[in-house]
Amino acid sequence: MTSLRTLGIALAALGAGVALAYVALPGGQGGSRLPEALTAQPPPAEGPAEARAPRSAGEVALSFAPVAKAAQPAVVNIFTAKVVRDRARMGPFFTLYESQPRVENSLGSGVIIDASGFVITNNHVISGADQIVVALADRREYPARLVFADPRLDLALLKVDPGATPLPTLRLGDSDRAEVGDLVLAIGNPFGVGQTVTQGIVSAVARSGLGISDTQFFLQTDAAINQGNSGGALVNLRGELIGVNTAILTAGREGGSIGLGFAIPANMVRVFLRAAETGRVTTAWLGVEGEALTLETARAAGLDRPQGVLVTGVTPGSPAARAGLRPGDIIATVDGKDVADPAALRYRIATLGVDQTVGVGILRDGRPATIRLQLVAPPEVPPRQLTRLGAGSILAGVAIANLSPALAQELGAGLPERGVVVVEVPPNAPARVTGFPRPGDVVEAINGERVASVDDVARLLRASPGETLLRLNRGGQRADCLFQAPARWGCRTA
Repeated sequence: MTSLRTLGIALAALGAGVALAYVALPGGQGGSRLPEALTAQPPPAEGPAEARAPRSAGEVALSFAPVAKAAQPAVVNIFTAKVVRDRARMGPFFTLYESQPRVENSLGSGVIIDASGFVITNNHVISGADQIVVALADRREYPARLVFADPRLDLALLKVDPGATPLPTLRLGDSDRAEVGDLVLAIGNPFGVGQTVTQGIVSAVARSGLGISDTQFFLQTDAAINQGNSGGALVNLRGELIGVNTAILTAGREGGSIGLGFAIPANMVRVFLRAAETGRVTTAWLGVEGEALTLETARAAGLDRPQGVLVTGVTPGSPAARAGLRPGDIIATVDGKDVADPAALRYRIATLGVDQTVGVGILRDGRPATIRLQLVAPPEVPPRQLTRLGAGSILAGVAIANLSPALAQELGAGLPERGVVVVEVPPNAPARVTGFPRPGDVVEAINGERVASVDDVARLLRASPGETLLRLNRGGQRADCLFQAPARWGCRTA
């Protein structure tokens, strides 16, 4: 049996050109018009199909072939090429030399979502590529251009030109209708062997906390997914695309499928496609800070289990504030759908449209209630005031900015909506050697004085050239770091 300590998350793409870190993708272009059916909210469910066990030997012998035959033509192989130059410092004067350029190739999958040639895939499949080729199941090949990509959502939209011949497509389904136990097919090109169909069930519908994507909300399946499947289709038995296969939990980086695969839900793909029309992902803003319920807090609220989000803060002027939400409320549902934890709350709000009115189910003082509020786009208040700190402190060269609801959403990773965030630590910055701070860290205090703005940070650093004590918040974990001239430092958990 494999020890859990040896398990790791692997992005299901194949090739030397694929990196685990998400990086900004140059060349993306917004402004593309997509068919309204692709970006609209899914229609209300007509009621779940009857779910039952097979009742006869004939039913057991039924085949998935009709679903596979209908879906396979719309699933494509994606080949990428990237020209790289290795650099090395050599010789007594450390002269920088560059090797001859070489080409790195990588392999993934994609799904045609519109007959005119729009293809959805994972961002990590095409990240940094100089050339992208899309190969159809019938062996037609097309060069592809990048239309739009978002590293945080780990999605990318490509466009090929099929001429006058419409391409086969997969219809986007409603991923919220997926239930644990539903039969699904995973279609892609694992290890470059050619298009492959595997079958399994939906193992979980709201898997979060995996560190794969900023949405942190995945469909989990035991259908075999391997390297090369990234960007491929997770299809229900209606022949609808309900997820984009993205990652697997595997025994080591080179390990294969162990029955734990994860797909980005189709409803998040809709959010991404709406963003492709403007060139920027902007999701709705609620304006609350919250934490998952513990067994103790759930019992104190009269619940028999920890289910929901305990509101710990409400941003003044936000939709939540205007609707009357307040600290101590427990958010139980959004738009009639259960909310288990903060990740689920972020996902539910993200899949709703800006300016949409939504019902939020809460518990207040042990009594259920429903409030209605209108979601809006997150404001950039205060202005980010992007500042690169000057020489004379441990943070010399580090770029910081004022957090706002808009910037917190842009940077992702569950950042607070107020405070000061580290945006960049350049390679030559003194802080680079220490590993503190890193991009995404929130500077909470300097020398014991809390900071609220970029100006506070600059002022306090100027006042402490010899010794500086930073209080940093990294994903909810706090650390106090003491820096002393000339290059002595140490950090301890706060």
